[in-house]
Amino acid sequence: MNERREKRKRWVPRGCYAVEVEVEVVYPVDCPSEACLEPSTVRWLDEVSRRAEAGDVEFLRTAGRVFQAVGDRE
Repeated sequence: MNERREKRKRWVPRGCYAVEVEVEVVYPVDCPSEACLEPSTVRWLDEVSRRAEAGDVEFLRTAGRVFQAVGDRE
C-alpha cells in the first residue's frame, strides 16, 4: 500500500509579507492521520521565508500569492 499525497495551501508569514503557497503533504502508511512534509518541501518553505524576510517580491510572486502589510489602522 502506498502513502497518500495531497496538495495543501500553507501560509509563510515573514517581515511585512505573507505568502500563500501550495505544497504537497504526505500521509505515511504507518500513520495515515498525520500529514507530513518531505525534506525538500521544508527546504523550499525555508527559502520562501528567507526571501520574504529580504523583501524579494519578484521571487515570492513565483512561489505563490503575496500579501503585504500596509500598516496599523488606529
